[in-house]
Amino acid sequence: MNAYLQKRRRFLRNSVWSGLAACGPLALAGCGSGGGGASSAALDASGNAPPDEAKVRAAIDQIDAMVGALMQKSGLPGMAVAVVRGDQTVYARGFGNRVAGSASPVDADTVFQLASMSKSIGASAVAYQVGLGGIAWDTPVQKHLPWFELKDPAVNPQLTIGDLYSHRSGLPEHAGDRLEDIGYDQRQVLERLRFLPLGPFRKSYNYTNFGLTAGAAAVAVAAGTDWATLCDRALYVPLGMTRTSSRFADFQTRSNRVIGHVKANGVYVPGPVRMPDAQAPAASVSSSVNDVARWLSMMVGQGVFAGKTIVDASALAPAVSPQYMTAPATDGRAASYYGFGFNVGTTAANRASFGHSGAFALGTGTAFTVVPSTGLGMVALTNAAPIGVPETLIAQFFDLVQFGSIQQPWSEIYTRAFLPFAAPEGSLVGVAPPTQPVPAKGLSAYIGTYGNAYHGPLRVVQESGGLMLVLGATPLRLPLAHWDGDVFTFTLVSENAEPGTISKASFASDRVTLEYYDRDRLGTFVRAGA
Repeated sequence: MNAYLQKRRRFLRNSVWSGLAACGPLALAGCGSGGGGASSAALDASGNAPPDEAKVRAAIDQIDAMVGALMQKSGLPGMAVAVVRGDQTVYARGFGNRVAGSASPVDADTVFQLASMSKSIGASAVAYQVGLGGIAWDTPVQKHLPWFELKDPAVNPQLTIGDLYSHRSGLPEHAGDRLEDIGYDQRQVLERLRFLPLGPFRKSYNYTNFGLTAGAAAVAVAAGTDWATLCDRALYVPLGMTRTSSRFADFQTRSNRVIGHVKANGVYVPGPVRMPDAQAPAASVSSSVNDVARWLSMMVGQGVFAGKTIVDASALAPAVSPQYMTAPATDGRAASYYGFGFNVGTTAANRASFGHSGAFALGTGTAFTVVPSTGLGMVALTNAAPIGVPETLIAQFFDLVQFGSIQQPWSEIYTRAFLPFAAPEGSLVGVAPPTQPVPAKGLSAYIGTYGNAYHGPLRVVQESGGLMLVLGATPLRLPLAHWDGDVFTFTLVSENAEPGTISKASFASDRVTLEYYDRDRLGTFVRAGA
């Protein structure tokens, strides 16, 4: 991947996958136009008029047609959508099939993996615990996880739960994700984060699944339970979310659940199963739109559902308040922020909003938005690799609510925005092999065990007349192909490696550098005994 595409992909991961910003799921210049909502109704506490009733009804009435058009254009196998208005679920429906090509219809009770929407749901569980007392957003993580460390000893005693939930710890983007891909569990990944370089503490924003997971792990310890049980106790049981869990094993037992899909030769096919328990607080929630609607109603109600306080409002408010600016204001666009587990912004009609997107490259695309002054929240779930369909639908819906018409060509905008996510990685992608490569040394020159504190040991073994890399806790087995001299290549497909990804394995004396694992300059392995 060239440098521009890599930077663009990283920007989009933060702007799109991590959710909703100034004018909808992706903050873009020129979002919307003019005012919106009712002009004669009484203003709320923030100075916003309630939405025009006719616009709201018309927007809800158009959802079926909008979903139908998006699914026909994209070919998505399945989708489910819900809208809440205050305490009421005013729309909930499934479309398509749980498995492509089968007679397995999606309905409003079909269970999907939510991916990074889990961050927001989990943040409300943290707020529940904050409301009980004994822990706060500014509680130091090491108070409850004394073994957790980052690279800078000066940062460790200051690092708080809120720092990790707002991605301002200084950890590099997606820290630890590739360790999960090679089989390390949650504790193993979190212990290795201390080797990663740090950006400026509380002065840099980098979206990190495992950083947030560490904050949640500290909360669970403080609560005296495990994370999934805390979520059950705080949210799922009191809200009646009977099809919701933060355990992957529970998702696997649901009879009415989707299969994730990826594209192969232009057609959606079932993909590899994504098991996200290592980063459970960041990605492991599975649920239906009927269940998520109950949680959305609680969020619209500032912690209250059906007249009962579920989460203390004062503990929840910081989560949906700006904690770190992720994009400054520019012409035609308000600034956007991250709260604690939520993206926070302002719509084109100057209404505060919060939400998040979720995505697994192996077959999940999700999003939700709440615009509190309208009393409305919307969630859209799909069972295929992310292409921006949930974000498009939500942007269209809230345009209709606020303006009475769709203000931007959201489908085209998001289709373009999500394309870089499918790009393969590696400096040799698209490069022709050398016509007269320098021969490699004898295979025995490369065989051995190589150490790396961050990634763990790497074994280079001879197998079937060639070389094989054996890496990680799973372990991952990667055949090497000779490229030129002491440079070999390997290919891989995983949650973080798109199809077509090519990595160099460059041997030099007593070491080997694996390009794919060298993003943070930690991809060099040294031969044991060297």
